[in-house]
Order: sequence, then structure tokens, then C-alpha cells
Amino acid sequence: MSSTHAQRSLAGLAYLALITALGLYFTFAAVQGDFGMFARVAINAESKALQLERDRLTAELAEIQNLTRRLSDTYLDLDLLDQQARDVLGYMRADEIAIR
Repeated sequence: MSSTHAQRSLAGLAYLALITALGLYFTFAAVQGDFGMFARVAINAESKALQLERDRLTAELAEIQNLTRRLSDTYLDLDLLDQQARDVLGYMRADEIAIR
């Protein structure tokens, strides 16, 4: 009878060890796994950084589109054209002084 009782207690102990190991594994996977809490925080941070970059690029694109429209054939801004000629070609008027 003690042999049967010992087998039962060993089986129960093995079952408890298996359940504990599975619980620890799933807890570890939920915290540090590929889809765990730490990965979720990293994905959220990357998402916010990419949204900020997208907003910055959208503003830059709007500025470039505005400058392009102002230099187009249908709408020519002479002040902007003068500024671009000075910047790109290095032009300056005779009455101006260049300071570097």
C-alpha cells in the first residue's frame, strides 16, 4: 500500500511541477515574449516616433509645394525668384555688401 501511495504522491508532485513550469513559461512569454508587454511598449514608442516623423515630413512637403507653386508659370512670386537666384547663383546687387 505504501508503494501505491508513494506513486500517487510522485505523480501529484510531477503534475504540480508541470503546472508550475507551464505557468512560469506563459508568464515569461506574456512579459518578455515577441508579443509580450515589453514588446508592446517598444512598438508603441516606435509608432509615436514614426507619427512625429510623418507629421514633420508632411509639413516639409507642404512648404515645398508652396514654394513650387509660387515659382510656377501660373503664379510667379518675383521676391521668391530673386531670393532663389541670390541663394543658388550667388547674385547680389551693386549696392549690397556681402558679409561672411
